[in-house]
Amino acid sequence: MCGICGMLGLVDKNLLRRMCDVIHHRGPDDFGLFMDEGIGLGHKRLSIIDLKTGHQPIYNEDESIVIVYNGEIYNFKELREQLEKEGHTFYTSSDTEVIVHLYEDFGERCVKKLRGMFAFAIWDSNKRKLILARDRLGIKPLYYTFFNGILLFGSEIKSILQYEEIKRKVDLKALYDFLTFCYIPAPRTMFNGIKKLPQGCILVYENEDIRIQKYWNVELNPNQNFNEDYYVNKLKKLLEESVKIRLMSEVPLGAFLSGGLDSSTVVAIMSSLIDEPVKTISAVFEDAKYDESNYAKIVAEHFETEHHEVVINAKDIRILPKIIWHFDEPTLDASAIPEYLISEKAKKYVTVVLVGEGADEIFLGYDQYKVIPRIYAHKRLFPLAKRMIPIFSLFSKFPFRKVRRYADFIAKIADSLDDPKETYKAFIERFTEREKERLVRNFDFDVNEDVFNRYFVEHHTKDGIIKSISLFDMNVTLPDMFLINVDKMTMAHSIEARVPFLDHKLVEFANTIPLDLKLKGSEEKYILKRAMKDVLPKEILNRRKHPFIVPIVDWFEEDLRELAEQLLSEENIKKQGYFNYDFVKKVLSKKNPNYNQPLALVYFELWHKIFIESDNIYKPKLSLRDI
Repeated sequence: MCGICGMLGLVDKNLLRRMCDVIHHRGPDDFGLFMDEGIGLGHKRLSIIDLKTGHQPIYNEDESIVIVYNGEIYNFKELREQLEKEGHTFYTSSDTEVIVHLYEDFGERCVKKLRGMFAFAIWDSNKRKLILARDRLGIKPLYYTFFNGILLFGSEIKSILQYEEIKRKVDLKALYDFLTFCYIPAPRTMFNGIKKLPQGCILVYENEDIRIQKYWNVELNPNQNFNEDYYVNKLKKLLEESVKIRLMSEVPLGAFLSGGLDSSTVVAIMSSLIDEPVKTISAVFEDAKYDESNYAKIVAEHFETEHHEVVINAKDIRILPKIIWHFDEPTLDASAIPEYLISEKAKKYVTVVLVGEGADEIFLGYDQYKVIPRIYAHKRLFPLAKRMIPIFSLFSKFPFRKVRRYADFIAKIADSLDDPKETYKAFIERFTEREKERLVRNFDFDVNEDVFNRYFVEHHTKDGIIKSISLFDMNVTLPDMFLINVDKMTMAHSIEARVPFLDHKLVEFANTIPLDLKLKGSEEKYILKRAMKDVLPKEILNRRKHPFIVPIVDWFEEDLRELAEQLLSEENIKKQGYFNYDFVKKVLSKKNPNYNQPLALVYFELWHKIFIESDNIYKPKLSLRDI
């Protein structure tokens, strides 16, 4: 696990060093540079396997091809055996060298041979060709910009920002996306001109031309030809295989354990595959009404793990500037706070952790898979709901924010029933279209790419609606929010996170499982529970689905309200020129039923202070007092 960066069309060793240094946290164990005519590649290494000879960059036999690489290839030993039979010679024991020789034999198609998570850059000096690649599900990030004939790239945006010629400017279309989702879908970032390479894509620069090519797609093809036992047995086999290959490590290894079905499944399988106790780390909330660490303790005791806990309270919201600095963009994922803190704790015991992300997306674990089809099943009742909107609006006089929030939600849903896409949008959006028009000044730019349209094609039946939502979640929310969170918060403390549920072979199989075996009536993730029936404690299997709730709204009122009023003051808002202050005042009002709206603006303002207004991106002020 590492950080990579580089440049094409420019050779500046000092710049390349700065690009590497600013992501030192991603790879504190080693450092390497490659410089040639018009090309520079940089690498920061976190040593996991091949501790002695895995120094990067790595070359082919005649050094005409060079790679810098971030990730793990779990099938590299099998690939190496095949390549050696073809006559290739190796000078390291690393998975990285396998990719170089695969490229020699298969060119750009080499990515299709890889099983793992990765972001890498290959320079082919014979063809004067650069290839950037990102793994199928988007577990590892990769950013790039093409500026005045110069291509710059990096594992984090802050590497690219070391090039002082780049003007740090907000992309207004990305701001629009952020106000919708509270994260920014690929390919945009909040920085004008800097992009994310989408998951499952390669970028090729050749003959002064850039092309981006998709090499893998998430496809849902439920297959009704087999019985339930077939799917259960094959799922068990693939889960065990996926966890087993992710135990490859020459450094201490453990797991993040929340006590939910997903992380408990990972810990259970790990425990069956290794002799010593699994090291597990959990978050404990000081506020008892949010704390569910008792479930993690049940799992830890059942599997006799070496269990560690991190106590989290309202004061921890003060690390928000550090979190935003590591994210590079404003991303309102409240779970980043405990993720950051348990990663900090975990570093004392392990260098690699296995996590449970991805199971909700591939096994239909979220509320939207149940709620939105139900809305359409009872669509005929909503004309009545529309007529009752004025009655619901009376609740705005009451001090109960939850009641007002539900009234607001019902009103939004009632106006979106002509199209499931619009219903889902109303379900997840933070600001409505009308609110964005009122909030953003000079709202005259054309938002001509509707991210929803790519996935909401088949949606006239219950299964069609579920498929569309699932495709959106796997292609957009998962890589651009949840996996970015996992990567950035663990790498902030030089920890590698591995995601067994997102092994592409497991995902491809899961996408053939009939939908009614994933969501059986109102029971989500039914097939996963069946697979783990004789393994997990009953308290975990029978536990009602409960999202991992971080009380950030309560913390906001306790510790951030005063700061929010400073950041969103009339003077500051008018000086920046993005927002209309009259609407900002309404957003910040304690009567606003939408909890996420003031938080979203605070996240944006903190990001703006750190990345746009600060003179020092390398070491900005990351204390709430300074900000």
